[in-house]
Amino acid sequence: MKWVKWPLFSLLLTMSGCHNGGATSPEETGAMPYGMWEFSFFTPKALPADVTYVGIIDDKKILYSFRTLDNVEDSYLTVGTWNNKVGRHAQFNKARHPPVAFLFCWDSVIDKRSYETRIIFSDSLREKMRTSTGVDRQGNKAWYNSLLFGLAPGGKVRIWLQNSGSGDNLPVEPKKITTLSGDKLDGCKGITQHPNGYAYFGETPEFIKGKTYPYGDW
Repeated sequence: MKWVKWPLFSLLLTMSGCHNGGATSPEETGAMPYGMWEFSFFTPKALPADVTYVGIIDDKKILYSFRTLDNVEDSYLTVGTWNNKVGRHAQFNKARHPPVAFLFCWDSVIDKRSYETRIIFSDSLREKMRTSTGVDRQGNKAWYNSLLFGLAPGGKVRIWLQNSGSGDNLPVEPKKITTLSGDKLDGCKGITQHPNGYAYFGETPEFIKGKTYPYGDW
């Protein structure tokens, strides 16, 4: 994780409505009861995508920039429609406080296209992330301490809170979500893992054979 730099810095500030005030270190802002929260990305089975950049402003006005990210894995549970039981854990994708604004750049390999997704989260999400959901199987407090982002064909993005205890993931309706592509790309313009074009690999060619795009209801 690194500090956000221009022009993404400016874009995140504009998205969140924050102003660039005095510098504050993350350590000075305290921590959540459970430590760092996580975020992960996944795709439906055999419909690959890559996330190349993430920028976050949290509710303590700390800005984060992620270029080293956990891999985007597909979900064998997610075929034809979304599944609320997908589980993921992150190694690199972590922040100190719940997000206000979230921007990420991604390549949809299945679409052969780059996207820029901008999200503004509501106060209700941050309240849920601060409220215990009960206890887990070890008897420890459980929390909604992880955000899951599903990336589907057509630039579709769905979001859930994952419970550290048990039960289905909780769908999240952001205050605002916008996905851009093509000549409308702004902060993500020129950011891609596929500068020489896209190719299907692994089980994708066989999986989509005989199926109709976008291969499900997303």
